Amino acid sequence: MRYIKLGRTGLDVSPVAIGAMTYGEPGRGHPVWSLDEEAARPLIRHALEAGVNFFDTANMYSYGSSEEILGRALKDYADRDDVVITTKVRHVMRPGRPNGGGLSRKAIMTEIENSLRRLGTDHVDVYMIHRLDGETPLEETLEALHDVVKAGKARYLGASSMHAWQFAKALHLQERHGWARFVTMQNHYNLLAREEEREMLPLCADEGVATMVWSPLARGRLARPADQAHTTDRAATDGSYADMLYTEANADSDRRILDEVGVIADARGVTRAQVALAWLRRNPVVAAPVVGARTIGQIDDAVASLDLDLTDEEARRLESPYTPRSDFQGVSDARELERIKARTPGFANL
Repeated sequence: MRYIKLGRTGLDVSPVAIGAMTYGEPGRGHPVWSLDEEAARPLIRHALEAGVNFFDTANMYSYGSSEEILGRALKDYADRDDVVITTKVRHVMRPGRPNGGGLSRKAIMTEIENSLRRLGTDHVDVYMIHRLDGETPLEETLEALHDVVKAGKARYLGASSMHAWQFAKALHLQERHGWARFVTMQNHYNLLAREEEREMLPLCADEGVATMVWSPLARGRLARPADQAHTTDRAATDGSYADMLYTEANADSDRRILDEVGVIADARGVTRAQVALAWLRRNPVVAAPVVGARTIGQIDDAVASLDLDLTDEEARRLESPYTPRSDFQGVSDARELERIKARTPGFANL
């Protein structure tokens, strides 16, 4: 494994991260397709044996069960100082109760303690905001995050999907007040969704912020032929959330991209997933795709992609069919989350 620095920090991370949303007690919140601990532990161990040291989770994944499973596995299989753990805060953890979620000082201070307890550690390496909270002043959130770092409960800070102007404002406020700075942005980016190339990725490159890509394989679409896009358990339960990410309006161009991924994969003698992940690595601002591996083979594909260098011509063939998508930046406010919850099975209890 060839480790890289995370943005302008001195933190060494593998250029592949394991997304632990995949691991959690089934039926305990979101997602409904998560793997239980017995199934998850061999995958986490295999990733470590392959040299992966970067693990991403969140308090809301399976209502904390993901953190619990990941924490126990890492304690058994790795030295804490050798691994990099990120977790997130923002989504509702106590539905219907005051201060049950969000990014207020109270919520942040409560949830960092809960996450540390579940993970079985005294600190996380990167503490991330899981989208913005439109009901809390940004200054309150940023100062509270700074205090978490200064208390030694997080080493670095990260953010996730938002508009570039919002992220620029947050970075400006952190610099203005001398608060701990966001060092990573976790955003939605892949061959089928490239809108972040317009503003967010250039901003991150200019500011020295590394990106961690969620849904790097477009919820599995890039790993299989177009006519098999809806054949997995996850695809069957993603509902309108997936439809919002990958709309029917782009179906023709998506199919052409998927076909080209297959042609290049066949010619190279590699998997489609390796091609799609190798394409991401061409962008220097992408530090690591967050891979929600459900099988040993998916971990091996992610690691093998690090040895695959696409030619400029192959990249051109993959990119040329792309058509612009609607400007979707993820769940950015409470009202938007409520709309998604109402439409999508598995989100109802968030």
